Amino acid sequence: MSLPTPTLKTPRLLLRPFAETDEDAIFALQSDTHVLRYWDSPPWKELAQAERFILACRQMEVDGTGARVAIERIADRGFIGWCSLSRWNPIYRSAKLGYCLDEAAWGNGFATEAAGALLQWAFDTLDLNRVQAETDTRNVASSRVLEKLGFVREGILREDCIVDGDVSDSWVYGLLKREWNR
Repeated sequence: MSLPTPTLKTPRLLLRPFAETDEDAIFALQSDTHVLRYWDSPPWKELAQAERFILACRQMEVDGTGARVAIERIADRGFIGWCSLSRWNPIYRSAKLGYCLDEAAWGNGFATEAAGALLQWAFDTLDLNRVQAETDTRNVASSRVLEKLGFVREGILREDCIVDGDVSDSWVYGLLKREWNR
């Protein structure tokens, strides 16, 4: 069963399906060592990784496993990152939230705004009961985004990731539909 990638609008943002024209922007984001310092995989080294990323977004749609959207500012149509719901399971009515934003967009509430719009779509359209998210325990800003959205910290995954020899733990967060307050 396919799952069409939504196009969503907030007061400041447009969330839309990825296009080939996003390759350079997504490569710049995913190759930034500072942006990805708490990520669960190393920064990209080749532009071909951006092409594969966009193809994977389309495959998620075809397979019906989730939706990953590009985030752009409405004011200037500038690409600032992405947000996703992956591992959609219609039987368990669950999915996993993820997002990554360019450093220049940090501190403006864009992650909360984008993730909030995608969560609203997911609870309304997919009838989800639970959304899970994980973040590196050192990533205080991401933890704040999740908590602003109403997620509850449920536990820790000890030594969950090893990236370039750096071992890190992850917080696990959960949000139930009955707790969603939009």
